Amino acid sequence: MTADPLLSTLAQVGAALPQPLKFGTVDAAQAHLSAQGVGHVLAQFVDIHGVAKAKAVPVAHLQSILTDGAGFAGFAIWGVGIEPHGPDFMAVGDLGTISLMPWQPGFARIVCEGHVHGAPWPFDSRVLLRRQIDRLTAHGWTLFTGLEPEFSLLRRNAQGQIEPCDPSDTLAKPCYDYKGLSRTRIFLERLSIALRSTGIDVYQIDHEDANGQFEINYTYTDCLTSCDHFIFFKMAASEIAHEMGLVCSFMPKPFANRPGNGMHMHLSIGDGERNLFQDRSDPNGLELSTLGYQFLGGLLAHAPALAALCAPTVNSYKRLVVGRSLTGATWAPAYISYGDNNRSTMVRIPKGRLELRLPDGSCNPYLATAAVIAAGLDGVARKLDPGAPRNVNLYDWSESQLAEAGIGKLPQNLDAAIDALAADAVICEALAPLTDEFIRLKRMEWIEYMRHVSEWEIKNYLEFF
Repeated sequence: MTADPLLSTLAQVGAALPQPLKFGTVDAAQAHLSAQGVGHVLAQFVDIHGVAKAKAVPVAHLQSILTDGAGFAGFAIWGVGIEPHGPDFMAVGDLGTISLMPWQPGFARIVCEGHVHGAPWPFDSRVLLRRQIDRLTAHGWTLFTGLEPEFSLLRRNAQGQIEPCDPSDTLAKPCYDYKGLSRTRIFLERLSIALRSTGIDVYQIDHEDANGQFEINYTYTDCLTSCDHFIFFKMAASEIAHEMGLVCSFMPKPFANRPGNGMHMHLSIGDGERNLFQDRSDPNGLELSTLGYQFLGGLLAHAPALAALCAPTVNSYKRLVVGRSLTGATWAPAYISYGDNNRSTMVRIPKGRLELRLPDGSCNPYLATAAVIAAGLDGVARKLDPGAPRNVNLYDWSESQLAEAGIGKLPQNLDAAIDALAADAVICEALAPLTDEFIRLKRMEWIEYMRHVSEWEIKNYLEFF
């Protein structure tokens, strides 16, 4: 049997986590990459949907990515606000983001931002996130995020239908199942090694509550780097799965009768010395500071608009529904509320930080994070009080109980979420001019969906009348 070159690096990775590549000069970067057998660097950015786009550039031309940038026809990219007669979209790289791609020998990646006429382009979501980060920096603050991507590892059967990659993964309640984890270990191990060998600190892997569903956790970092890591994670996962004849899907709800794929976002703000969200004297016992509560108040106040950006697809709202799944458990929020270790709320408080449970794997992480910052800072500016924590199972509450407690529901479809975003001046202004483009594209997506005739409709209506 031919040895897997990626798995063979396991002993080299070991317990010591390699440090991310850092180069002082282009010459140093080129020399290192050439010594590692790298012939091309992917100049990579994302479109409005958060989908990775790239050009392969020979290592000898690395300097061009850092100066003029790699050129793209802007009209060919979703959501960058450039018409067919407009200028080129130039992807300019950040030398500090170069990383090898262990699953794709001979290639490295550099993270890029869009520039037009030599200036950062405001329709680029990474540029927008930087703009929101600048608002935090003005206070001396850094937002740290830890993203928890869930995904479905699938295969297509002879009829072309999707099913869990492991045919024995059929338990009605498969969460944390050893067999389900073990029988998919080759993919999980390859992905974990690929990430760890580039300095992304994977520390837990588990089988989630749907058949074929997994989660890989890696250490939190500053929010911009977190977003870069998430895109890299998806690039690695999708290609490693493809090589194995599988499909790694971040679709929020691939199966109607099973829990969906979320991407919980853990949030804290630091000042270089301490976690400013933490206060162990918190009378609620959540160890949350005044700043943390006010930031939380902003998230709750802008929750309907955040839904459009954190759960941006028609399919997302098959996950964000009231009611239990077949397995008897659901991990998706439906109610605009927060609580202690309460997974039935939109925000869980795991002592001194916030866990926003709204996002899913279909979101553009840069755009979602920028919106979170804007919402949170609005809460801080207005000193919003999020009210008392809810430490009960809200899935069991009736509509009248929720109404009496003043607990709202998240939008239950994409159309309602887009309406909420369009009505939210704070979020729209913070993400301008990209907001109008996002709303326009998502309204088109909703219309396409509403015109689609599904198998359910054929089954129920074809001969009914």
